[in-house]
Amino acid sequence: MSSGQVFHKVEELSDLELALLLSLVANEHCLIRSGKGFIESLGQELQLIASNTFNRTHALVECNAHTTLDHFTNSLLLQSRDTDAANGTPDGISIEGPFPSRSRADRPESGSRALRLPDIAILQNLNQADYAVQIQALELIRTKRIYTNSAVYAAPKGFCVLIAQDAAGPPLNIHLIDHLFMSHYHDPEDGFVNLEAASEWIEDDRSSSSSVVRKSVVPRPMHSFERTFTEADVQLLLRQSKTVTVTAEVECYLQNIVVFLRLHRAVDGGITPRATQYFGTLIKCLAPLHGLEFVTPSLVDLAARKIYPHRIVLTAPGRERSLQYGSDQAAVRAYLEGMSADAIVEEVLASVETPL
Repeated sequence: MSSGQVFHKVEELSDLELALLLSLVANEHCLIRSGKGFIESLGQELQLIASNTFNRTHALVECNAHTTLDHFTNSLLLQSRDTDAANGTPDGISIEGPFPSRSRADRPESGSRALRLPDIAILQNLNQADYAVQIQALELIRTKRIYTNSAVYAAPKGFCVLIAQDAAGPPLNIHLIDHLFMSHYHDPEDGFVNLEAASEWIEDDRSSSSSVVRKSVVPRPMHSFERTFTEADVQLLLRQSKTVTVTAEVECYLQNIVVFLRLHRAVDGGITPRATQYFGTLIKCLAPLHGLEFVTPSLVDLAARKIYPHRIVLTAPGRERSLQYGSDQAAVRAYLEGMSADAIVEEVLASVETPL
């Protein structure tokens, strides 16, 4: 498919679909936040996006304070025909023993029901789960493998983890946060396009079945074939991102933003080297989605708003660095009151000189 056709598809995507597309292109993982009371709808919307827009297998894991490691692991695994996996790479194949072998003998016999990891794992309210469960999720992200008592399951190529949680909820483990490529806040007022469309079609079907005069059945236009993103489309965007040009002035602008964030009075941490690496990756992934072969300062600003808000650790009043030079603690507390990660990013972007 040509670049023009892919760009036309991109223009039709919703904000959540774009967030998932960026994660797939970068082969990374994403944190998606929304308002309290809308997380269940958010999880359902992400499932529809995974299956309809990107034609990927998915698993939804609903986490809470009582979620165990066994429940977390078992909820991730899907049943599939072993013959499907055997035709491709060993990804997703159960491997027995502490030192797994990649030989064909380790696989279940052809025709049996094999367990595998999905293409997209949707972890709902992971921030409410126990520390051990969050560390298990971190290991899954890092190694792309998950372990049970009897087997090791490798993630398929292009594996992606989406974490859906309340924006006002408790924070995730700091190490897990650092391994999340980007974050996105979905305003509930923007609605859930796929979920609302599916609900309308269900209501239409019910009305049609209860009517005396039966209407002809119209195929549901969930997503036309032309709008579905294939693996070839994702790979095309990936190749284009690797050829994107970043000028010295734009690179300097990016580094200045990083420095200003690290030196901000209200920042106590979170501006890590990994975050800077993701920052550089995201600006290159954004350019093809805008039909550009080079990075503009506006794309750098957009990337900063996606990379840093979920990472920034706010300074406690007693740790603010100006106290070492005689600042009044009450004044510092008043300054920090109401400060948020998003406000810090916007303040820094307004302070750093933009290249012409």
